[in-house]
Amino acid sequence: MTERLVDTPQEWRVTDSATPFTGAKTGVRTDQVVMPDGSTSGRDYQTHPGSVAVLALDDDDRVLVIKQYRHPVRHKLWEIPAGLLDVPGENPLHAAQRELYEEAHVKAGDWRVLTDVYTSPGGSDEAVRVFLARDLSAAEGARFEVFDEEADMELARVPLAELVRGVLAGDLHNTCLAVGALALHAARTSGGLSTLRPALAPWPARPYPQG
Repeated sequence: MTERLVDTPQEWRVTDSATPFTGAKTGVRTDQVVMPDGSTSGRDYQTHPGSVAVLALDDDDRVLVIKQYRHPVRHKLWEIPAGLLDVPGENPLHAAQRELYEEAHVKAGDWRVLTDVYTSPGGSDEAVRVFLARDLSAAEGARFEVFDEEADMELARVPLAELVRGVLAGDLHNTCLAVGALALHAARTSGGLSTLRPALAPWPARPYPQG
């Protein structure tokens, strides 16, 4: 097959929509959707503002990772720094820089878009932009004060190759860590990091001002 595979926007007609639950950051929506055969079917899904994640790679080819408790799955998971797009239309690069500072007290001099994903498109509209951050250094000033489950986080720097092995072995399960580590490995073996998109590349799933 020589044709380039591209996901295409499409929106089936919705005859009715309700929001039975709205939480602090996310909610649940029920849409009545017209199917191709003309019938109508209900679709329940989580509404989500979107997220950013950062695969921060140091000069020794180690990735900055965080171990954090995740109550829905009853696990402490190794993850990469990530967070919500709290402000509608927020520049995702600025959000990623904020998350790297708040969760790891680190800044980066070089940023690229690693990949964009929908985390669970059958049940959520969450979109995540995963950045590659390099040229790492300690952030200035006092560390960001953390609360709740974030107060129990562990920080480590792990070789990229070890993360790739852990993902393929079924030992590491966090979506952003898995996607980020495998995407970076793939980029290196198929054209190099110069092929990655710039940090301010458009993101149709979560548009933001380009000026």
